[in-house]
This record gives sequence, C-alpha cells and structure tokens, in this order.
Amino acid sequence: MEYRPLGRTGVKVSAFGFGAMMFGAWGNSDEAQCHAMVDVALDAGINLFDTADVYDAGHSEEILGRALQGRRDDVVLSSKAFNPMGDDVNTRGGSRRWLTKALDDSLRRLRTDHLDIYHLHRIDHTTDLTDTLDTLDDFVRAGKIRMIGTSCFPAEWLVEAQWVADRRKAVPPRVEQPPYSILVRGIERDVLPTCRRHGMGTIVWSPLNGGWLTGKYRRDVDPDATSRAVREADHFDWGADNPKHDAVEALVEVAADAGISLLGLATGFVLAHPDISAALIGPRTPEQLAGLLEVADVRLDAATLDRIDEIVAPGRDVNPADRQYDPPGLDPGARRNTRQGGTS
Repeated sequence: MEYRPLGRTGVKVSAFGFGAMMFGAWGNSDEAQCHAMVDVALDAGINLFDTADVYDAGHSEEILGRALQGRRDDVVLSSKAFNPMGDDVNTRGGSRRWLTKALDDSLRRLRTDHLDIYHLHRIDHTTDLTDTLDTLDDFVRAGKIRMIGTSCFPAEWLVEAQWVADRRKAVPPRVEQPPYSILVRGIERDVLPTCRRHGMGTIVWSPLNGGWLTGKYRRDVDPDATSRAVREADHFDWGADNPKHDAVEALVEVAADAGISLLGLATGFVLAHPDISAALIGPRTPEQLAGLLEVADVRLDAATLDRIDEIVAPGRDVNPADRQYDPPGLDPGARRNTRQGGTS
C-alpha cells in the first residue's frame, strides 16, 4: 500500500482509505462481516478509516468503533457532523450547541477519546462561519480532535475558512473531502488548486461514482437488485438516456486497451492526480473489498490519462448534481425581491 502526505499536516495516509458508510442498514447489517472487512483492510495496509454520524443514524460509527477496539491508535480516524440526526430542528448544522453534542456522541459511538479528523459534512449557511470554526478550534485545543476538516466546500468557502481562522488566530481547516472521479472532475478547476495553496490534504470520496465506474451499469442492461441504482433509486442518477452511459462505454475500451479493469482505471485515475492524498473506498461486501484491493497498485500512464481527458474533459462534471453543492445565491428566494409592492 502506498502512503501519501496529508497536505502539509505531517501525517501520512494510505492511498486507499476505508469509508464505512455501508456499515449498518444502509449497506451491510452483518456486523461480523463488517469487522472482517476492517481486519482485511488493516492487513492490506489501509490506515485511514472514515465515517459520519448520519450514516445509519450512528450505527456505522458504532460498528466501526467496535471493529477497531484495541487498534484505535494504529489508524487515522475521521468522522463528520452537519446532517440531521433527529426530528429536533437543532440536531443538525454547524452551531456550537449542536457540534458540541455531536462530537461527544461520535466519540462515544466510536469508543475513543479523540478523532484525528473531524469534518463539517457540509457548509451551514445559517450559522456564522466564525462560530463554527471557533467551536472546532476549541475541540482541537481540548484534545478532542487533531485536525479540522471540511467536506464539499467550494473553493471560495475554503478560502473564507482560512481567512476567518487567520483573523481569529485559530486552527484552520487542514483537510477537505470532496467527490472526485473520472465522471466528476469539477474540483480540478479550483478546489484542488486552493487546497494545494493552503497546504490542505484532500481525501476524495466516490472514486467509482456510486458504482458507475465498476462496469455493472451498462446501457440496455437492467441493474442488479442489490445495486445502489435499485437500493437508492430515489436519488441515484440511473436512466437509459444518462450521458454517463456514453462515457462508461468509451472508458471500457480504454481500460481494455490498457490491460486493466474499469475498476482499476477508475481508481488509478483518481490516484494519478498529485493533489489527492487518499481515495475513500466504500465496500459493502468482502467480495467488493477484495476486488478493490486487487487494483490498489494500478497506476496509469500518460497516454491512458490523455484518452480519459478526451472522454471527460478536465474540470467537467458529467452530472452537475454530483458536485454536492448548490450556491445558495441561485435559490429563488435569493433572486426575488419579495418586499411588499415589488421593485420600482
């Protein structure tokens, strides 16, 4: 397993990180099987494990915490907060009130007294960023977290966070976690250069774009009943007219010419970028984990990368929704003058 610098934090992480989103009812409720996957990952040299409070309402954290008992100090452990954790309107977001409870809950579920990275899962536009970063800074100084992370922040908010931390002489965010794959390349335009400028590590998620780059989603072939396209049909972008089909068919040819699987092409592409610290893999089954570990050392040559660029241009998101961020300024409420009487 290759180990890479996590930005300028001084920490090194495995090129593959283990994402535990599938632990629990969202993917695999067989806890013994989940523990076995953690064992295999550790034996393969993976030292980065990632989860979030929202994954199956905390059950992912609980399963991962039990799996890592006795080995906690051998790994770089991260979790996240922001998404709703109940019906109470205050059990979410980036307020000091919520983050303080959310972190304590995550530490309890993970059976540890600290996290190596604590990510704000999304931007909370209803909370002053100063309040959020002051809270996270307090967590660092209290020893509850080692590094502040963000997830799916656009470049302008990454810069804003650095400015706020600098003005307040606080600990700045050190890690960003955005989506990145052959089909989702928008971060190449600005997020990755911004992270590089500020010495932030970049841990990317969904390098297989939710399974599109495994080869199991092909035009005119019905998805398997156990696939994400069926299990998460309410938000998975499956459809016969989806332009991803054209890209996948072309990429299958590129992989064949390179003598590798589409899976290897996908992970090799992500790890070819010099600003990527690690790619999170999120296997649901031991078989999926085994397949991913088989391609952990695949690296692509320049000719293969050039062919990929011809299929999906640098900086392009095939489906813009995959970027996981919509500027609030484009919301109708921000674009309409609703004052009584309208505009003059």
